[in-house]
Amino acid sequence: MNDFLESIIKRDPAAKSKLSLILTYPGVKAVFFHRIANFFAVAKFHLVARIISQFSRFLTGIEIHPNAKIGKNLFIDHGMGVVIGETSDIGDNVTIYHMATLGGISPSINSDDQRNIKRHPTLKKNVVVGSGAQILGPVVVGKNAKIGANAVVTNNVPDNAVMVGIPARNIGTSSEEFKPYAVTEETKTEKR
Repeated sequence: MNDFLESIIKRDPAAKSKLSLILTYPGVKAVFFHRIANFFAVAKFHLVARIISQFSRFLTGIEIHPNAKIGKNLFIDHGMGVVIGETSDIGDNVTIYHMATLGGISPSINSDDQRNIKRHPTLKKNVVVGSGAQILGPVVVGKNAKIGANAVVTNNVPDNAVMVGIPARNIGTSSEEFKPYAVTEETKTEKR
């Protein structure tokens, strides 16, 4: 828990103390409740898992399906409106800003054919997902990639890419160093 909270303090200049993170950050609460819901989902107590995840959604405004796989130090900043689908797989040290969606495609078409298959994104380690971004389908977002605000990603993203637009396109490369909001001064002047 200490490493998790320290990782948030390193990524958020507004974070003043570990106690404030625990008491006031909805992303911290959502990750905590997800760990509990995921425990019950793995144990095949699906109804209990869904009740816990829906309670967490009510408290935080963040919806994480109990079956989603989440690595270490996921930071959901602000969080309101974040949706993480059932077969999402999130690596270590990922940052997701508010209103982002890790969703499926065509969820209401042939639902029976879509059960028990990979329908949601995989985010590798150190990915940053900007506010309002939509990452849709069973795509893979490579390590250290940055997804700009409101981008719509429907194809695989290479490591270190900086993706912006609708549909998202790669405008440069990113370093392993954390850069909030995905777009930096260096990438603003690159390909447009």
